[in-house]
Amino acid sequence: MNDLIPVSVEKVVVDESLGGPFVLLKKINGEVYLPISIGFAEAQSILFALEKINPPRPLTHDLILILLDALDVNIQRVVINDLVKNTFYARIVMRRGEFLYSIDARPSDSIAIAVRKDIPVFVAKHVMDEAGQYNLT
Repeated sequence: MNDLIPVSVEKVVVDESLGGPFVLLKKINGEVYLPISIGFAEAQSILFALEKINPPRPLTHDLILILLDALDVNIQRVVINDLVKNTFYARIVMRRGEFLYSIDARPSDSIAIAVRKDIPVFVAKHVMDEAGQYNLT
């Protein structure tokens, strides 16, 4: 995990001039930000979690966590692990008993799940080096 950078989920920004919503990740103990374009449904889901809004019925990301909990699966971390042709890729790392699983997932879904349970989020160093930006506020 030496090439993984811990980040916090700072906020969701909707900017129509840039094509819609973005989630903004920030390097912990640093001033480097990683903006990732996401869909409107995922933006709403992340916002609900960040603002501690509990809808009357579970959203999709809540349901995923309920199912994993029922199966005794613990999410260890989320990793934004690659950037190919302006598309970010992520992995959700989970443990069930002695078995460790790494599942391919969209960054937006991974982040929406992570913020609900304070699951650590990391970005691969090469992704941050390529797409990270300074002084985004």
